[in-house]
Amino acid sequence: MSIDSFLDEPSRGTGQGLDVDATLPGVNEGEIVVIRSTRRKKNVSAYRAGGRIIVSIPARMSKADERAMVPEMVAKIRAQEAAQMMSQSELAARIDELLRQFAPEITIRPTEVAWRAMRERWGSCTSLDRTIRISDRLKGAPAHALDFVLFHEAIHLEISDHGPGFKAILARFPQAELAGAYLDGYEAAETALAMPQELKKLLNK
Repeated sequence: MSIDSFLDEPSRGTGQGLDVDATLPGVNEGEIVVIRSTRRKKNVSAYRAGGRIIVSIPARMSKADERAMVPEMVAKIRAQEAAQMMSQSELAARIDELLRQFAPEITIRPTEVAWRAMRERWGSCTSLDRTIRISDRLKGAPAHALDFVLFHEAIHLEISDHGPGFKAILARFPQAELAGAYLDGYEAAETALAMPQELKKLLNK
């Protein structure tokens, strides 16, 4: 996704005051961003980026059409994510598979693996109670990116730091570089969305 996708003018910031139903989940939390694009003539698109749902609409779309279209597009994205999202038991099973394949010496298994709303980390592990939490930003992510984070956190069940021993095991993951590129790109998109409007306008000149 090009950085240019983020340089159009958001119609109302990061959700506050959106001209849509105020009861729409995610509006007040800033999860939904509506962008009025001068390059978009008729079609409306929606996608997940930087932990937010971005709805791109034509610049000339009426307020009434915006109120009708935005909830519909947000619902489609959430339905797609629900269909793609692994359950907690499936996440645990995947961790078991990854450890058996790439780190058979680690015999500890998590007592719980759960999705969490995390914006600063991709995942976390508490070795004391053997719980693992995965950022909901990874819902619908490529399998190799999710697997990489699951494997990373699973190693922490036995190795708490990021020392040589940890890195040696993590390096066994065959798509580590590709997964790292995806995660870095995602965070770059998130940073772009958080960019002050004045700077966006400057870059767009």
